[in-house]
Amino acid sequence: MKVLLVDDSRLARTELRHLLAAFPEVEVVGEARHAEEARAQLRTLRPEVLFLDIHMPGETGFELLASLDDAPQVIFTTAYDEYALRAFEVNALDYLLKPIQENRLAAALDKVRPRLPAAPVASVRPEPEAAITPLSAQDQVFVKDGERCWFVRLAEVRLFEINGSYTQIYFDNHRPLIPRTLQHLEQRLDNRVFFRVNRQQIINLEWVESIEPWFSNTLKIRLRGGPEVEVSRQQSGRFRELLSL
Repeated sequence: MKVLLVDDSRLARTELRHLLAAFPEVEVVGEARHAEEARAQLRTLRPEVLFLDIHMPGETGFELLASLDDAPQVIFTTAYDEYALRAFEVNALDYLLKPIQENRLAAALDKVRPRLPAAPVASVRPEPEAAITPLSAQDQVFVKDGERCWFVRLAEVRLFEINGSYTQIYFDNHRPLIPRTLQHLEQRLDNRVFFRVNRQQIINLEWVESIEPWFSNTLKIRLRGGPEVEVSRQQSGRFRELLSL
């Protein structure tokens, strides 16, 4: 479990690192004093868990998250209890008050473990490429729409749909808008799971409930939880080709 500590207090980082040493599966891969430093380390170190302070010089922890296209699992660490509700609104796994107690830290790590992908039997992590790296269905992304924020596992997203100059994301009962094009998303998403059905929509194939023939040799697909989408003629042929034995 690779961990990044983000806190402007050197003493707080040292104390947290000392507490985490009691958990052999945890590897502290780096420390950051503020949001700008954290962003750089997130890109290069790719931690799985972020221990994040809220009050820091410059940007707050919340502002750091809002600036990220995707983020690891987040556990907030702070001396202030008034931000707990906001922390859970952005789907943080836990909210630890300083001074952090070892039993509370253990409980927070217990929440992380089931959300991490299983480690491969033997592999070497490749160096990050300059090109856009595709995200797997198990990756979690940070979504912000106005004052509302979410951490969303891509496997839970059933549909991406153009809405004006934005893209609308369908998950649970939420429909937030993000300033991304479908072309950008198509490059970032795993094409074994996400399929571009037409110029306006990308669907998650794991959410397909039913498929039926439609006009002019096209297809209509119903997603679990809705809605129905019409597959263009060109993409209907590609859909049959890709998903047939």
